[in-house]
Amino acid sequence: MKYAVVKINGKQYQVCQGQSLLVDKINKNKGEELEFKEVYLLNEEGKITVGQPLVNGVTVKAVVEEQIKGDKVVVAKYKSKVRYRRKKGFRAKLTQIKITSIETGEKKAKEEPKVEKKVTKTAKKKTK
Repeated sequence: MKYAVVKINGKQYQVCQGQSLLVDKINKNKGEELEFKEVYLLNEEGKITVGQPLVNGVTVKAVVEEQIKGDKVVVAKYKSKVRYRRKKGFRAKLTQIKITSIETGEKKAKEEPKVEKKVTKTAKKKTK
């Protein structure tokens, strides 16, 4: 199974192809494509590549499925003996994305032209 550890909005996620996941809000509309180049680890059928800090040439492509709100989180403050109570609610804005592919740079890699280094020989002085 091929999977990668990728950074999305400052958080790291382990993703594989076809997976749907909820991340913090990304300002994209439904159906738009995303590309994440910050990949920290890649596993291809047991061959693990760990980046230092990133794995070169690997991109994770995804598509936005929908923008939603998360579950409500209730925050309560209380102080005893002074009749102080506060209650607040919060719903995080989330984006649901689907990972379409994990692409390695091996398929697209172009060979860089090799630069030959000129070696100059210097004459050694003979001592008698």
